[in-house]
Amino acid sequence: MGVYFSRSESETLLWAENFAKTLQNGDVVLLFGNMGAGKTVLCKGIARGLGIRAEITSPTFAYVNAYEDRLYHFDCYRIQSERQAFELGLCDYFDVGGICLIEWSENIAALLPENCKRVTISGSGDDVREIKF
Repeated sequence: MGVYFSRSESETLLWAENFAKTLQNGDVVLLFGNMGAGKTVLCKGIARGLGIRAEITSPTFAYVNAYEDRLYHFDCYRIQSERQAFELGLCDYFDVGGICLIEWSENIAALLPENCKRVTISGSGDDVREIKF
């Protein structure tokens, strides 16, 4: 497991851009961190590293945002059960060949494929962020 200390949003974006270069189609990346820790910033950097120029926003109310049919950003915070996630078709994205980034994955733990990658970001506000990967 690696650790990176980010001192700014721009450093977090740059780290995530470089992390994106390690990803392959079909990868599922679980993003852990408290609200406001910077999970969506990580997603923006990963998208940039993949060459996606669309505006990346949190899919809190949509559950999943798709970008160019190759990056899927999930927010499972409001998912009440694994059954709900299954019925919404969230599992279908694991088999389409893109990269899935999942926030609040603990709410759908039993549905996740094996060998997911994990990134944990700690800190909030103006604090230094610790990124474990």
